[in-house]
Amino acid sequence: MGCCDTPGLMPIDTAVSKMLDSIDPIDQTIQQNLDQAVGHVLSEDAHSPMHVPPFDNSAMDGYAVRIADLAHTVNLPLAGKSFAGIPFNGKWPVGTCIRIMTGAQVPNGCDAVIMQEETQANGEMIDFSQALPVKPQQNIRPMGDDITQGALVLPKGHRLTPRDIPMIATLGIPMVSVYCKPKVAFFSTGDELKPLGTTLKAGEIYDSNRYGIKVLLEKFGCEAIDLGVIPDDKVLLKQAFEQAQQQADVVITSGGVSVGEADYTKDLLTELGEIGFWKIAMKPGKPFAFGKLLATNERSESIFCGLPGNPVSAILTLYILVQPLLAKLAGHSEWQAQPLLPATTTTAFKKQPGRTDYQRGIYQLNQHGRFEVSTTGNQSSGAFRSMSTANCFVVLEQDRGRVEVGETVNFQMFSPSFY
Repeated sequence: MGCCDTPGLMPIDTAVSKMLDSIDPIDQTIQQNLDQAVGHVLSEDAHSPMHVPPFDNSAMDGYAVRIADLAHTVNLPLAGKSFAGIPFNGKWPVGTCIRIMTGAQVPNGCDAVIMQEETQANGEMIDFSQALPVKPQQNIRPMGDDITQGALVLPKGHRLTPRDIPMIATLGIPMVSVYCKPKVAFFSTGDELKPLGTTLKAGEIYDSNRYGIKVLLEKFGCEAIDLGVIPDDKVLLKQAFEQAQQQADVVITSGGVSVGEADYTKDLLTELGEIGFWKIAMKPGKPFAFGKLLATNERSESIFCGLPGNPVSAILTLYILVQPLLAKLAGHSEWQAQPLLPATTTTAFKKQPGRTDYQRGIYQLNQHGRFEVSTTGNQSSGAFRSMSTANCFVVLEQDRGRVEVGETVNFQMFSPSFY
């Protein structure tokens, strides 16, 4: 008897562990231009080839001095200038100072920079009386103060963000070695689904899930391949599975996995691959399927994830269950789920024991700086407005029942990929 036929529902943690244990990260790598590298995962450690800054430089507009020259006088004549990109390269006579700008290389022998606001210029003579005493190395950024040559700046498995790109550019690195993004082919199933912009007939609805799936996959750092809507036809569905498998590392369907509509999908998975599990102790999202499409002479092995057809269920299972799988596949070793945080309820939450509920909620800080959370209202798996107005999931444990006002619950803030 397969696990999809056994009574009872698989706990969420067990399901995620089984999925992660059954896959290995993609090992193909490419050299990616730095300006196109955001969202990619580093396939090797990134070390600095240089010191940053590469030379001692001034942190202020002012004057470069030798402290010894101010031992017996507070007035020094100008001997030259040092600008960013145009350093002072001449002879620096004893008993003089150098005009210097922020970021400019300090001249040899300089052991302090005095900011111009603490000086008074009288022609070519500079009065430093307001700046005394002068501390050694003041207002000087030493070579390697930010990054030393050879230092590890970003580890293998790090997913590049917009914050990382300027730092890498500072090191003069034009390209980085990254893992190939996971290719994910997805399609919706159902005769009732129609494209946006068409006039609906009786019993028809717009196919909204594909839009949410596509943007989330891209946020997760995947290459999303949209194969459209497949009618409830076994021949067409098989063709769609085969086409998806030829193009992608992961195949995702929306719909066709609930009781009463799963026959085609289940039969095809048995024919083309293997079923890992079919039902999860999760609400919404119970009819979630996981398996593999096995390799043939024409096609490589692909991972299969079957999302429920209801809009909230589809997006929730993609976010909670599939996201960690895709992160591992992408080599994103730093990925972590959002932490669970405690909050006091300001509204009641309806719940029956038996499944872990992910109810859509709104959290905020109260006047005492503590988290409070309220429901967004209708928690139906088809009511997507509850997701649109929420900023968190209120995670109610499997054995828990109804929650009253004033009780403590755990909530999970939406991650940046959900905004």
